[in-house]
This record gives sequence, C-alpha cells and structure tokens, in this order.
Amino acid sequence: MLAVLIAGVVGLVGTLVGTRFAISVLVKKGYGQLIRDDGPTSHHVKRGTPTMGGLVIIVSTVLGYAIAKLITGHETSASALLLLFLFVGLGAIGFLDDWIKVSKQRSLGLRSKAKMIGQILVGLVFAVLAIGWEDGDGQTPITHAISFTRDLPWTLPTVLLVLWVLLMIAGASNGVNLTDGLDGLATGASVMVFGAYVLINVWQSNQSCFMPDAGPKCYEVRDPLDLAVVASAVTGACFGFLWWNASPAKIFMGDTGSLSLGGLMAGFALMTRTELLLAVIGGLFVIITFSVILQVGYFKLSGGKRIFRMAPLQHHFELKGWAEITIVVRFWIISGICVVSGIGLFYWEWVAGAF
Repeated sequence: MLAVLIAGVVGLVGTLVGTRFAISVLVKKGYGQLIRDDGPTSHHVKRGTPTMGGLVIIVSTVLGYAIAKLITGHETSASALLLLFLFVGLGAIGFLDDWIKVSKQRSLGLRSKAKMIGQILVGLVFAVLAIGWEDGDGQTPITHAISFTRDLPWTLPTVLLVLWVLLMIAGASNGVNLTDGLDGLATGASVMVFGAYVLINVWQSNQSCFMPDAGPKCYEVRDPLDLAVVASAVTGACFGFLWWNASPAKIFMGDTGSLSLGGLMAGFALMTRTELLLAVIGGLFVIITFSVILQVGYFKLSGGKRIFRMAPLQHHFELKGWAEITIVVRFWIISGICVVSGIGLFYWEWVAGAF
C-alpha cells in the first residue's frame, strides 16, 4: 500500500511542477494549439495555447510508478509493464499527431488512417503479450473470457479476443479524445475514472483467490496491487495537470494525453476483468461518443438534418449559450455519478455472492 501512496504523490508533484516548466518551453517555441474554423467561435480566443501537455502526464505517471517500486523495493510486474507500454505507445502516436499540427501549422495532424494503423499496431503488441504472458501459476494478464465485474462464462477464441482488445482500446482512446474539447473536462473525468480503478485494484488485491483466507467470491486477477500503483500514479498525474488545465487553461493535453489516457482505461478494464463495467464507470465518455455517432448517422439518413447543434455533445450546449465552466462542472457531476454507480455495482456483485 505504501507504493500506491508514493506513486500518487510523485505523479501529482510531477505534473504540478513539470507542467509549469512545459508551458514555459512550449510558449518560447511557439507550439500553440490551432483551432478549427468549424468549431464554436468562442474557442478562437484559445488559439496559441500550448498543447502536447499529455507528455507531462505520461512522464509523471511512469516516474511515479518507477520511484514507488524503487523506494519500496518491490519487483515490477508483467501486468504493470504492459499497461505502461500501452500508455506510452498510444501517447507516442498522439504526440506525433500534435507535433504535425504545431510544426505544419494546420488544425489536422495525422491522417485518420495513419492514426488508426498506429493504434492497431500498439494494441496488437499489447494484446498478444497480455494473452500469452503466463506467470508461475499459469495466469495471464488478460483472459479469453468477456467480463463485467469478473469473468463471465462466455469465452472468445484468440483471434476474436485480439479483435475485442483492439476494439476496446480504439473505442476508449477515441472516446477521451472526443471529450477533450473544453478546459479541464477530460482531465477531471479521467481523475475520477482512474481513482475508481485504484479502489477496484486494492479491493481485488485484498480479496485475491491466492490469499489463505480467500472467500467464495475472490478475484483471480493477476498483479492487482501493482495495477493499483499504476492507477494511483496516473490519478495523481491527472490531478496535478488539472491545476494548469482548468478554465482558463494554460495548456492542453492534446492527442498525446487523450489517446494515451483512453487506451489506459481500456487496459485497466481488460486486466481487472471489468470490461463491460467500463461503460458505466466511463459513462461520460460513452455518452459523448454516442452523441457523435447519433449526429453523423442521423445526418446521413435524414439528408442533412441534425439532432444536436454541434457534436460532440459539449459543443451543443456551448451553442445553446451555456458558459464553458458550467458545462464542464455539470459534465463532471455526470461523470461522478457514473463512477460511483460503477463502483457500487462492483461492490454489490461481491456482497451479493459472498454470503
């Protein structure tokens, strides 16, 4: 548990201090955010705000985990290393996207096809290793079963399992990317989601089937306490970054942050056997993603009509005249309700079958 605490503190301090330094460097080099002309006109004042801040979140998270392991003397686990690989790999794709935007001075970075290929390659390596990396007890970080709060009876053959992993990674990373449109919105929601996974991982560690007094509803999750260390590190890192990203934002996380954070959420869901529960815990990201799907689908089917004034959903309320900070706080409330509901379902399932 000491490692969990240390990782969170290091992640928090890392972004509180590191982001301030990053802002200075990015401003001097002129690496500011470009604003799309088809977005809300109120966003034009944000033009030039430093971007690629997600790089500070990634570095602080990795440092938080590494320093926690160093101080406590605990060995690293395969599960944690795979999660960090997924996190850094997707962050690299996002960084390339952001770099093209600021260096080429255009609002669109990587082509959608190139970005998707990158996500698939990183996700494929993660999936193959996570499915086949057994420990001494024959456990792998990811199982062939579909899960809600634990593995369900339904299992997938390896090919379909890999596709399922890729779908989850792409869906979650793009969901956070779509949500990252207002100051602090995606960062604040991410703090809540990763905070939930700190609790889930600690609980699974305390209720592990490998403990001597394991109960009837124990969890066969590999390396749960080490996963909690990673979750704590990224929670602290997002919290510290929010200090600078809150309205009016001094820096944006960019695709560097949104793609990596979304992919990490999917990784936690897969490794903690809470894949379907992620749709509840990350409910805000699901709602915003579906607003885009509904808008595009209805536009095509109706011959040009729209459900919302603009998608993603947060921009619809902007065009209705809501203040940006009002939208962010209210969406945080929705995210909080989703997270609490997810944790409640997780605990209820254990209580219902433990006695």
